[in-house]
Amino acid sequence: MPREQLSKAALHRQQARLKGFERFLPSLDLKRRQLLQELRRERDALAETAAELTRLQAAAAERMPMLSNPNVDLAELVQVVAIELDEENRLGTRLPRLAGVEARVRPYGFLAKPHWVDALAADLVRAAEVSVSIRVQEARVTRLEAAMKVITQRVNLFEKVLIPRTRAHIRKIQVHLSDAERAAVVRAKIAKSKRAAGPADGRREAAA
Repeated sequence: MPREQLSKAALHRQQARLKGFERFLPSLDLKRRQLLQELRRERDALAETAAELTRLQAAAAERMPMLSNPNVDLAELVQVVAIELDEENRLGTRLPRLAGVEARVRPYGFLAKPHWVDALAADLVRAAEVSVSIRVQEARVTRLEAAMKVITQRVNLFEKVLIPRTRAHIRKIQVHLSDAERAAVVRAKIAKSKRAAGPADGRREAAA
């Protein structure tokens, strides 16, 4: 490692560096707090959508206890045939956004299925749409969590490493310069004393 410089020039560089860190940190911390708020909103939205799916499933089970009938094949009754996604920028993070979802009921013979399958199919279409929305919201939360982790690491780097280290280096340089200044003053006084005493010593030697 290069030896630390303990000069006035190094002190000025470190002080300028510290000012830059302290000027940049508030904006970085503001973005962190904004990301945290955004993450909380997305988590709340995800929880609400998941609760809606649970309500749909519970309502279907309550209205149609015959769903437990193993003789009625409901596998793949509803299929998601199209999902349209785009992206949006939230605080510098690209998030997927659900622009549309299309779920269809697979054709079936009306005489081959009980009459309640028609009502069930409509519920399943809505449940399929909500399930897709949940997956997209989970992806949004995951990306925001990753962004939050990165910016938190940066804030910690400035708060706990760069700024304290720079301040410590500044103090070290200031102590060194202060010690050097005091030593220079002492040397100057000693030299002055010697110069002042020099002529008198010379006269005493001559007299002897």
